[in-house]
Amino acid sequence: MTPPQNYLAIIKVVGIGGGGVNAINRMIEVGLKGVEFIAINTDAQALLMSDADVKLDVGRELTRGLGAGANPDVGRQAAEDHREEIEEVLKGADMVFVTAGEGGGTGTGGAPVVAEIARKLGALTIGVVTRPFTFEGKRRAGSAETGIEGLRNECDTLIVIPNDRLLQISESNVTVMDAFKSADQVLLSGVQGITDL
Repeated sequence: MTPPQNYLAIIKVVGIGGGGVNAINRMIEVGLKGVEFIAINTDAQALLMSDADVKLDVGRELTRGLGAGANPDVGRQAAEDHREEIEEVLKGADMVFVTAGEGGGTGTGGAPVVAEIARKLGALTIGVVTRPFTFEGKRRAGSAETGIEGLRNECDTLIVIPNDRLLQISESNVTVMDAFKSADQVLLSGVQGITDL
């Protein structure tokens, strides 16, 4: 009788756009192990600050590394332009987490492209995104809703964290930065819960 094979699932966590890259930076900071971190952004400066295992600058041509200017169409196009590179870094994954802050440009437009590629490669694809605070405005909220629906169609599972809810469950004197940190904590807990299995 052959002994059972212990197979470790290959899990990749992709942070796309400013919010997504910040979220994976926080996971790296707290020492989450057993996953490969991939940072994807159109903002070259923000990418330089990341400690991710893999960094993909998808804004070289389209935005000259200056970000998507909160325009999801630019984010989507940037990801499409670098489809082959994204495919290359996702290859071999059994599970891919795609994380982004909805409402901006790169994450909102690019996350569905990343998720679609991950699923085509046969990975279980889980989206974990934040819905913007009400005070961030109607335009950002509208962008976020469109982005969430686009991502929902490309993921096996989508978890949406409403930032407003995080403020409601926190103490009244919490800062916006602390609220963003607690959004990242929710994300970390979800990823950790699965990677610890």
